[in-house]
Amino acid sequence: MAPLRIYFDRLLDAVAPKVPRRELTDAERLALVRRHGDFSLAYSTAVQQKLSYFSDGDGYIAFGTKMSRHFALGDPVADPAYRPAYIKRFVEAAGGPWFVQIGADTAKVLAGLGYQVNRLGIDTRLPLPAHDFSGKRNETVRYSERWLMKKGFVLAEGKGDVLQDEIKQLSADWRRERIVKRWEMGFLNRRFSEAIGADMRRFLLHSPEGRLLAILDFDPLFRDGRVIGYTTSFKRKQVDATPHAEIGLTKFAVDRFREEGISQVTLGLSPLLDIEPSGFAESDFWRGAFQRAYQSPWVNRSRFNLQGQAAFKRRFHGVEEPTYIAFRKGTFVEMLGLLRLIKAI
Repeated sequence: MAPLRIYFDRLLDAVAPKVPRRELTDAERLALVRRHGDFSLAYSTAVQQKLSYFSDGDGYIAFGTKMSRHFALGDPVADPAYRPAYIKRFVEAAGGPWFVQIGADTAKVLAGLGYQVNRLGIDTRLPLPAHDFSGKRNETVRYSERWLMKKGFVLAEGKGDVLQDEIKQLSADWRRERIVKRWEMGFLNRRFSEAIGADMRRFLLHSPEGRLLAILDFDPLFRDGRVIGYTTSFKRKQVDATPHAEIGLTKFAVDRFREEGISQVTLGLSPLLDIEPSGFAESDFWRGAFQRAYQSPWVNRSRFNLQGQAAFKRRFHGVEEPTYIAFRKGTFVEMLGLLRLIKAI
């Protein structure tokens, strides 16, 4: 079946609107991200494989194509003053593309272009230094780190490409325990690598006996060539790791960033969490479908643990900021294309 599906995908992609693509080098994309990559997905758009780029050299919109429809990933990587112009040009060139996991400013521009804009979920932001895990509501987070240290676990930042064989094995072990084991989701996520990319940060947790139990990777957020924050990009842990592992390691990393003068950490998308009216013209059908999917035992058990993802991030009591999805028509076939692009089905 796979070769037949690939054949039909190619036929459909061939009839998609012909968007001018620019072949940006890795160095060119990273240079643009270092100037304008101030949102959670910015770094991933620069380093993820199999994306296309709509660009004039001073910025870009990253997008993927599936089932004859184009899907933009995140906000434009461009000077904020010029992002509305990028969006308008891309909409015209791409024949009404979808925009996935965008911020409020991009959503507002698209609403003005006649798009429907629905909430897609929540991105959790920890503003630093104000968010310091003090107070009663963060007591469980503090306890997790104290418990790990008291029991002799070692929390540390990984310097350079260390322990790659152990990290590769840990990731393989983690994959075997996932709900869907045969593939990793894409587009909204990129493929994990045991070697971290430029400007990324990695934190490690070892057992008292020296066994690697968990890793936590962060992508950088930039503004005008300066790192202003980090966003969680990958998490891996052994199936038998203590429940305190992920919580304690996250606190440990955030505390290091605060000490360095970093202004924010984002924990990434909680898909389909708090799907309320967006404040824009929107699709009532898809709002209801997203709400039902989040509550569905079948989805959470056999496709993706949406509720568990959200519950973990809410332990840190950050600022919850809506993210959006925007489309002209929002047909079922178009949504099917997006679900296939992100490998949810």
